[in-house]
Amino acid sequence: MSPLLYYALPTLGSYVLLSIFLLRRPRLLHTPWVPAFCPRLGAHRGGSGERLENTMEAMENSMAQRADLLELDCQLTRDGVVVVSHDENLSRQSGVNRDVGSLDFEELPLYKEELEVYFSPGHFAHGSDQHMVRLEDLFQRFPRMPMSVEIKGENEQLIHKIASLVRSFDRSEITIWASEKSSVMKKCRAANPEMPFCFTISRGFWLLLLYYVGLLPFIPIPEKFFMCFLPTIINRTYFPFSYSGLNQLCAVVSKWLIMRKSLIQHLEQRGVQVIFWCLNEESDFEVAYSLGATGVITDYPTALRHYLDNRRAAA
Repeated sequence: MSPLLYYALPTLGSYVLLSIFLLRRPRLLHTPWVPAFCPRLGAHRGGSGERLENTMEAMENSMAQRADLLELDCQLTRDGVVVVSHDENLSRQSGVNRDVGSLDFEELPLYKEELEVYFSPGHFAHGSDQHMVRLEDLFQRFPRMPMSVEIKGENEQLIHKIASLVRSFDRSEITIWASEKSSVMKKCRAANPEMPFCFTISRGFWLLLLYYVGLLPFIPIPEKFFMCFLPTIINRTYFPFSYSGLNQLCAVVSKWLIMRKSLIQHLEQRGVQVIFWCLNEESDFEVAYSLGATGVITDYPTALRHYLDNRRAAA
């Protein structure tokens, strides 16, 4: 054996053993985050499978099912009103080919009478309430309800208005910053650093890399939430790519990378709550909770409430 291998192999072996040991006992190195709330049941777009997405009626319906979290997206109108809307362009939601930012709040059109549920293709939601709502109205109506607010674009005015609203309603601990982009998240954190925040896509890849090279137990984690798609829904209810072959490949690779109980348990022990989206079938609920996830975001809060109540009764 060469002198290099003589020293390298024991060192590598010791590193692997120490990494595995600390992966299972992260509190030896890190003080876990203390969660302000536990989101077992999250309502996607306010519960967009049972009522028209992001309407007050949808939120009320989810609250009736004892939802723990409302998942929202926000846009800014021309007159500076923060409204709850997934899309910037209103064509899909209302049939009007205008951007939210090109209209005053009072000019916003009504939602269509029915909307297809994005994560349940071929299924449609209906409701008597077709009005877009202001974020301020939701904060007033549900002052202590945790909400996740996703910011899609680099609109600093929108970010600062949301941060100001959160402060004025004294709900920094129960309102989550969410964004796919790290550049946007940086601006969100600067606008209100007291709000908890999620992993972005690039930070999620970094997390997985650290996990697989064994460094994760040694690295601090500032995020309090890991909100991730459940790989088993790809090519069934979630189609990230236009080609079926790419979707199948993505499903296989992401399932192998993400669905690791040791990773999820490590995050949970460090106070990082793992939430899988967007799950609309009981079999997917079972997979998520069996992996050790804190919660699930769904379009159908009634179905998830039924599952959770039955699960608790059987425990």
